[in-house]
Amino acid sequence: MIKVLIASNNPGKIKEFKALLAEFDAEVFSLKDMDIHTDVPETGTTFRENAALKAEALSQETGMITLADDSGLCVDALNGEPGIFSARYAGLDKNSEHNIDLLLKKLAGVPESERTAHFVCVLAISKPGQPTHFAEGRCDGFITMERRGEDGFGYDPLFLIPERQLTFAQMGDDEKNKISHRARALKQLQERWTSWVGDTE
Repeated sequence: MIKVLIASNNPGKIKEFKALLAEFDAEVFSLKDMDIHTDVPETGTTFRENAALKAEALSQETGMITLADDSGLCVDALNGEPGIFSARYAGLDKNSEHNIDLLLKKLAGVPESERTAHFVCVLAISKPGQPTHFAEGRCDGFITMERRGEDGFGYDPLFLIPERQLTFAQMGDDEKNKISHRARALKQLQERWTSWVGDTE
């Protein structure tokens, strides 16, 4: 069984990755599981660059196959903000409540029909001595006028899926993990898993 390191300390992301990777013949570890405290600076200008920085640095450090993602929310009315700055939109403390408050403030007065947005997830998988590979996923929706729902993390209470009239935070993990940007990126990764990672025997 292949051991895979998830290059994240975000408990919400770790929970999603473990659920979504359960069908792979792989043993999944978080940074916390491995007692790794490395904080890789996200100095890239795109989701892909940031994902690669994290995956490659931690793969080199540990010798493990490392999976990193860079994800974010892009709001059309704000010219794509917060984008790659989604986690630190309101400050370097990465406070989700402050990020949501700032987003709602910037969208004040924007009607529901013009609050279109999408989540992006870029996955980078790095294997020592091998080129880094990428998978990408996108999920389209709208930004609500106020928080709705208690589940999820980050901007989930604001991100509405129009076909279901539910936010990610109202869906619960199982439903969200079928349609989310991260689920779509992982599906692409799954399709290429053997050619990128190799046989799991």
